[in-house]
Amino acid sequence: MTASLIHRDRARRVILVALGVACTGLAGLGVVVPGLPTTVFLIGASYLFARSSPRLERRLRESRWFGSTLRRFAESGGAMPRRAKVVALLSMWAGIAGSVLALSGVVALQAATVALGLVGTATILFRVPTSQAGIVRVHGGPASQGPSSMGALR
Repeated sequence: MTASLIHRDRARRVILVALGVACTGLAGLGVVVPGLPTTVFLIGASYLFARSSPRLERRLRESRWFGSTLRRFAESGGAMPRRAKVVALLSMWAGIAGSVLALSGVVALQAATVALGLVGTATILFRVPTSQAGIVRVHGGPASQGPSSMGALR
C-alpha cells in the first residue's frame, strides 16, 4: 500500500471517529433536551464507529448510559413501540406547526415544511416496524416473537 493510500485511510478514519463522537455528544444532549432525539444519534455513532474504530463501537455498545438503547434497537430489528410512534408523530407535528407559524408569509417554505412532515409521517407509519409487548410486526409480513429475524439494522 502506498503512503498516500495509508494517509487517506487514516484521514477517513479520523473523520468517521470525529463524526461518531459528535453523534454520541448529540445523543447525550438528547437525553436532557426535549425534542432532540437520542436513539437516532446513537445509531449513527454506532455505524460510524463500526467503520472506523471497533474499540469505540464496543465501548458504546457496552456503555451503561447508551448500551441498553442500542441493544433494544438491534433486538427489535429497528421496530418502534406504538406509543413511541404516537409520541414521535405528535412532537414532529407540533414542531411543524410551530415552524409554519414562524414562517408566516413565506408560503414556499411553509409548503416545503408540511411536505417534509408528510414524508416523515409516511415513513414512520409505513416503513418503520411496530413492536408490541415483545412482538415485532413488520408491515406486510407475519408477526414474530422476541428479537426480529430481520437483522440488527434494517
